[in-house]
Amino acid sequence: MRQAGAYSGVMYWKTGPHSLPLARIKKIMKKSGEEVKMISGEAPIVFSKACELFIEELTKRSWMIAMQSKKRMLHKEDVASAILATDVFDFLIGLIFNETATPAATGDLGESETISVGC
Repeated sequence: MRQAGAYSGVMYWKTGPHSLPLARIKKIMKKSGEEVKMISGEAPIVFSKACELFIEELTKRSWMIAMQSKKRMLHKEDVASAILATDVFDFLIGLIFNETATPAATGDLGESETISVGC
């Protein structure tokens, strides 16, 4: 019987169930530029895990802000405050204050949904 190696913990998420649809991730990756023509099977899996970690971190920071305000429900204003309070999320500031979001930025939802913050 083969023993688990040093990377056995990492291998689980490569073979296990994925929370985010890999086909959608691959489609987004292909739309990112004309230079991207071929994508390996492992690349969307890595992006899926990265997205999960990103969502988890942003949610934790947003929840801390909601708790400081003595709220029991997470609102879009809490997410916006977490983005503004964290330097790592500076690349998202344009989404918060952008009044006319593009369909690519909103995930092809049709109408643009923006987060307005009273700062």
